[in-house]
Amino acid sequence: MGTAISVDVRDARVAAGVLDDVFEHFGRVDAWFSTFKPDSEVSRLNRDEISEAEGSSELREVLMLCEAARVASGGYFDVRRHRADAGLDPSGLVKGWAVEGAAAILDAAGARNYYLNAGGDIVARGEGAPGHLWRVGIRHPRRPDRVAAVLAIRDRAVATSGAYERGDHVIDPHTGRPPSGVLSVTVVGPSLTNADAYATAAFAMGPEGLRWIASLSGYAGCCITSDNRIAWTEAFGPLILG
Repeated sequence: MGTAISVDVRDARVAAGVLDDVFEHFGRVDAWFSTFKPDSEVSRLNRDEISEAEGSSELREVLMLCEAARVASGGYFDVRRHRADAGLDPSGLVKGWAVEGAAAILDAAGARNYYLNAGGDIVARGEGAPGHLWRVGIRHPRRPDRVAAVLAIRDRAVATSGAYERGDHVIDPHTGRPPSGVLSVTVVGPSLTNADAYATAAFAMGPEGLRWIASLSGYAGCCITSDNRIAWTEAFGPLILG
């Protein structure tokens, strides 16, 4: 999937073979949705070799979720690439969706305390140790050796969007330009699929993105501004450790 994936399961009775199932799941997702593999379903759809109706149920589900995110964000989340004949790129939602699917595999196997991380898209269930919540560091966009904040969470999903690793890959669909005023946006909530898309949309909105996140029931967010300040929604504050 073009990123590092780690799985930390703290339940001793969960069979080790379940981890094989998790990584096989990620392999299938990559085969469906990679924009770099010419034989993926997304690539074939972009070349008009298949229609959406002819694609897998997974492809149709993801495209439906992308459309729901587009509507919810007022068009700021948009999987259409804004270049001629560039096609669709659902990467801003697929990673979160894939990790959430992996979490469902662990849930079905009886795991209750685990931490899934795919390039900063995180699902944390239960506790890291008895009486201790999972800790999630939010990387500082301009200082890779430092964190801007540390969260203490359980049964939550965390997603971050920014331009510090992949460059200006997030574009404001309304202007066709990268957003200004923000370096990164982090969203915490019950669904990683949504948190991933919402973080992308809020980053595309620029400074107004945090206000939008605050309006979403069950979700909290923070942003790091271009002048190195950190701001967060009211619901985000209690998650910050210390």
